[in-house]
Amino acid sequence: MAEKRDYYEVLGLQKGASDDEIKKAFRKMAMKYHPDRNPDNKEAEERFKEVNEAYAVLSDPDKKSKYDRFGHAGVDPNAGFGGGAGGFDGFGGFDFSDIFDMFGGGGGFGGFGGGRRSARRNGPMKGRDLQQEITIDFTEAVFGCEKEVELTKMVQCKTCNGEGTAPGTSKRTCDACGGTGQVTQVSNTPFGRIQNVTTCSKCGGTGQVIDTPCPDCHGAGAVRKKVKIKINIPAGVDNDSVIPIRGQGEPGTNGGPNGDLYIVLNVRPHSTYKRRGDDLYLDLPISFDQAALGAKVSVPGFNETYSYTIPAGTQTGSNFRLKGKGVKNPRTGRYGDLFVKVIVEVPTKLSSKEKKAIQKMAGELSEKAYPKKSKFSKLKF
Repeated sequence: MAEKRDYYEVLGLQKGASDDEIKKAFRKMAMKYHPDRNPDNKEAEERFKEVNEAYAVLSDPDKKSKYDRFGHAGVDPNAGFGGGAGGFDGFGGFDFSDIFDMFGGGGGFGGFGGGRRSARRNGPMKGRDLQQEITIDFTEAVFGCEKEVELTKMVQCKTCNGEGTAPGTSKRTCDACGGTGQVTQVSNTPFGRIQNVTTCSKCGGTGQVIDTPCPDCHGAGAVRKKVKIKINIPAGVDNDSVIPIRGQGEPGTNGGPNGDLYIVLNVRPHSTYKRRGDDLYLDLPISFDQAALGAKVSVPGFNETYSYTIPAGTQTGSNFRLKGKGVKNPRTGRYGDLFVKVIVEVPTKLSSKEKKAIQKMAGELSEKAYPKKSKFSKLKF
């Protein structure tokens, strides 16, 4: 599958475009590639879907924010974790057939094509996608973990196997629309005959009628139930990472596939470590004598301890890097680095003996031992 184009590029915009610019650009592109203007044109059909997908993200403040920060990885779980084809199927149930509703409905974009086309509902339709947020610890994000998520969702009715009919009965073809799910009305006007296609009100567009509904789901084919799902969280995830669980959304209709479940992660901050991307940051306190004379210090890591030799004369705020000791990137498998900031700790709560020892040391040190302090004291303001 070809790599997805930038959503701003799809709409002919620059990053940072306003909501009004996004809407205008979308309307222009949607009119250009709409199936009514491009009958039997597969390329135009794909462009139309691409335009709708871009608008579904850029018109949503939350999705737009994530896309601006992380690109496709922020809104497409497959992009974020290197998955295969399939993308963000449906963008949470975004219905391309209802695109005209955004601009007032009625006759569509200026009423071309004999009025708005009704969505056909008697074909296979994918189930609704779901989203669930969970919170994990910093260490769990670094090393990965397994979690169990509990959520309430629609699941296929076991009594009727999703058919919606009572045991021993079946659906019948709708006599109002002949099984098409649509009703056509023709009216004569001064401008000629106008044909208007609407969804069949008797069958709701499915093309079939249930005379004896299932007693458990009442004809819906699905019931609401609390379920538990185990999730494998890969090592290296971070805040706002999205994990797709295929087929764990709500049931499809008319033989369509189940929707997907998208797990959005929140990571609790660590008391000691900070994280930026795949790199870790740590403030390491050391004593005055270690800073002045140099010393081999222990740097606490996750599941192991690293050794580092601090050179003599190290100043507070100095930084050093331990390569490859950061977080594993879930897509590339490469590790970030660990950056350590040295903080020279000044002793407090000194005993009389300790105070005398420091005073004796201070008396032994010449001004040359403090070149910066000596230079500063000679300044005149």
